[in-house]
Amino acid sequence: MQRQVHSRMPIRETVASLLEAKQISKSFGPNPALRDISFDVRPGEVHVLAGENGAGKSTLLDILSGIHTEFHGEIRVGGVVRRFRHPKDALRAGVAMVHQELSLIGSLSVSDNLFLGRERTGRFGLVDARRQTHEARALLRELDLDDVSEDELLERLPMSTQQLVEIARALAAKANVLLLDEPTSALREPEVLHLFDRIDALRRQGKGIVYVSHKMDEIYRLADRITVLRDGMLVGTKAASELPANELVRWMVGRELSSGKRANAVRRNVALKVEHLHIGGGGLPKADGRLAVDDVSFELRSGEILGLSGLRGSGASDILHAIFGDRSGRAAGIVCLPGRHDDKGEARIDLARDETSPAVAIRRGIMLLTNDRKGKGLVLDMDSNENASLASLPRYSSGGILRAGLETSAVTRAFLQLGLKGQIAAPVRLLSGGNQQKVVLAKCLLTEPQILLLDEPTRGVDVGAKTEIHALLAECAGRGMAIVLVTSELPELLRLADRILVLHRGRCTAEFTRSEATHEKIVHAAFGRGPLQGGPRCSTPGRRVVR
Repeated sequence: MQRQVHSRMPIRETVASLLEAKQISKSFGPNPALRDISFDVRPGEVHVLAGENGAGKSTLLDILSGIHTEFHGEIRVGGVVRRFRHPKDALRAGVAMVHQELSLIGSLSVSDNLFLGRERTGRFGLVDARRQTHEARALLRELDLDDVSEDELLERLPMSTQQLVEIARALAAKANVLLLDEPTSALREPEVLHLFDRIDALRRQGKGIVYVSHKMDEIYRLADRITVLRDGMLVGTKAASELPANELVRWMVGRELSSGKRANAVRRNVALKVEHLHIGGGGLPKADGRLAVDDVSFELRSGEILGLSGLRGSGASDILHAIFGDRSGRAAGIVCLPGRHDDKGEARIDLARDETSPAVAIRRGIMLLTNDRKGKGLVLDMDSNENASLASLPRYSSGGILRAGLETSAVTRAFLQLGLKGQIAAPVRLLSGGNQQKVVLAKCLLTEPQILLLDEPTRGVDVGAKTEIHALLAECAGRGMAIVLVTSELPELLRLADRILVLHRGRCTAEFTRSEATHEKIVHAAFGRGPLQGGPRCSTPGRRVVR
């Protein structure tokens, strides 16, 4: 995503703040999370809150939005001292929160979620369904979600669409201050750009926006001012124009970070072949009944990172789930594991006929990192140690009895490798989003997979941890692990992938090697226009090219 310059409402130092936090401190038991933090947001301003995972950003937002009610310090809204006892108090004061992790209810309709807790009522306090439907349609149109029905159950929609519904819910509150915690973590680039247009419109209306992001391009695209937290303490606040990216990184992590692309992969034997993959249903409520994935074929070699790219609904995530065996009944096609044998000879799995499940896939050496860490990747009531070892317990068991010492030793090594020192016994629900993501990645790696399927592996992860994870994935590939990567961050894709397949509406439109791939070529193909002139078309085995 290119950094762009936009005309903005000038932020005057003398303008009264819409929201002020003064000397905020918060501890969880004996552990301090925030220490003496002062922070404010002004009319027409996007104020970015930056820092590593665990720096205290989400805790500060939870205090400002009325989720955490026990803290030291003072909050002022419009110059008036407020003490929120519930998120509804914050909402009534004009402060609305969009969480990094969805706070919606999957079994309810889109319309019901948009007005959850703020139902439109008529006489006798009954819900005015007609008015609610009318307003829901208007909100969905505002975010270009015309293909989503307000009556659709939320759980049937892709994660990216659910995230946009969450944002629409905050917009429905018509708040003066919006707190956005990683709002683009599940969005593709066109959706991100559309959200940025909405943020620019809100800024012009004089709204104040607190924006948390780990993505440097987003920070410098949006920020008027940047405040950095580290280990629960305030590092500093500066105008974005006065804080170069390298200085921002030093403020966040206290050190310089390496950059650049990984070395070219050593070509090895084919580890995975996918032949004529079809997946029915799709996540989108389309009337045309199209397939989520339509006749996709490709090969993956040991030591290679293969990137899958596309817009919302392209089918990239569906492909990973089909290979992992959790699209049973919807998928057809062949997954071949050359060099692997079962009682029938070479492992050649017919997705429509043979047994498929995540448990079977793990036994075959295939592991998936899901893009829904709280819904599918973690058990929030268990601690970090138990979550990390959950998929690999047979490795630490003998005669059906768990060898706890062996388990703890393996998990400790994995956590140290991912920079999770001291987190092994912490309840996973208390960890920051980025550290939860590291626990999910540790769980994947502890299964010692030969094929690793990654769906948004650095979602919600700070810039320092992201660099460490990139280095770890490069190391895994260097040892011969075959990796399929789905990410909404094109810089990450371009940095890590040896080859990139681009998908549009379930079909492959282009294939690029690392040397051929560019931001412009990928976006062009993702819109279904095929490669730019002179670029290679999709040449995967048996693939029909969309022209």
